[in-house]
Amino acid sequence: MSSKLHVAIVGGGITGVMLAIGLHARNVSCTIYERASGFSETGAGIGISPTAEAAMQLIDPAVHAAFQAAVTPNGEDYFQWIDGHTTDSVIYRLPLGKDGFQGGRRSQLLHCWAALIPPDLVQFRKELVGLNDSGTTVTLQFGDGTTATADAVIGCDGVWSRTRSLVFGDAYRATYSHQYCFRAVVPMADARVALGNQRSSTRFMFKGAMLNILVVVSDPNPWPETSSEVDGGIVKEASPASSATSRGNREDAERAFSSWQKCSRAVVSLLPSKPDRWAIFDLMEHPLPTYARGRIAVAGDAAHAAGPHLGAGAGFGIEDALVLAELLAGIARDNHTTTNTSAFPARITAALSAYSDMRYDRTQWLVRHTRDAVDLFQWRDESAGQDTELFQREITWRFHHIWNNDASAMVTQAQDTYDERLKQSLLSKSE
Repeated sequence: MSSKLHVAIVGGGITGVMLAIGLHARNVSCTIYERASGFSETGAGIGISPTAEAAMQLIDPAVHAAFQAAVTPNGEDYFQWIDGHTTDSVIYRLPLGKDGFQGGRRSQLLHCWAALIPPDLVQFRKELVGLNDSGTTVTLQFGDGTTATADAVIGCDGVWSRTRSLVFGDAYRATYSHQYCFRAVVPMADARVALGNQRSSTRFMFKGAMLNILVVVSDPNPWPETSSEVDGGIVKEASPASSATSRGNREDAERAFSSWQKCSRAVVSLLPSKPDRWAIFDLMEHPLPTYARGRIAVAGDAAHAAGPHLGAGAGFGIEDALVLAELLAGIARDNHTTTNTSAFPARITAALSAYSDMRYDRTQWLVRHTRDAVDLFQWRDESAGQDTELFQREITWRFHHIWNNDASAMVTQAQDTYDERLKQSLLSKSE
């Protein structure tokens, strides 16, 4: 068995790309296997917390430089909540600090980051269908009949992760959160007419003449197992059951917001007649017990898919990538300084176990508290009701918990956990 570590990354979204950049920067051999024909990301806008920016710097300063070159300036350094149903007035402004929560177009950022990866580290049109850990290597089987081997496999393949289902079983599946959204990118000129200059230029304003809008609707019904075009809740032109998107009608959103204030209805009016209708799935109801099993792990949405309401999903995936890159790079360094290659598999297992231990509580917190944030945003929290002062306190501490995380300390703690896990593993084998 070679002592040189090779890591297979399943999925070329933000988490997978970040991990590949981090490993490459640390001279760790890796390959991304992506089922699509190229790098692509669903969704329009993305916001990045200060903690995630710090993680980018630690992954590779080039990652943060690419981010800074692509982000869109915000009109104001606040998150703002408006009572869109009753008064149309601002009920809370949460300070972010100067450039405290920057963002941009998701697909543009992904392509900027992907450009940092040498092309020979990526294989497209590789749909994972099987995994086998022999104890010495992990074999990946793909839908085209080909196989690949690696010392460790990290599934970064999103909310519908095949890696997760192969390793942990279908019981740990994402489920519908009973929230869906209409998403669209509309001409900025139209947005300014409908919303005015201030409300059309705060938060995700993209470079150029387009504005991203997101209209979220609470839905008590199950998500259709087959979905394509939806008209008044009736599904037409069925598509594969794994799809969480459908084609909706603006009239559906207009009905949902018919009793709201003028500005809220104006946002809805900007939707095209047939907007994309996106179901929000998460892992709240079926959380994984661990993110690692042997020499296979999952990261990002594959491990802890959450809704978008706290704006932290991508950032938490970036944090995952940092921890994994540092731990796996430590194994590679150890292999260059020791002749004891028999401990190689134990090091990998210990590293992935330490990653899971380090990331589990924080990321599961996000899944749970995103659901709580939905209730707060929609005045459905039983304890807060429509008490604006209590809303402010409840939402502020949640965002601060996300933002005020020390990325360097997180890495140090993960490395300490790895040392302890490896010691336990080697002691148990010697007994």
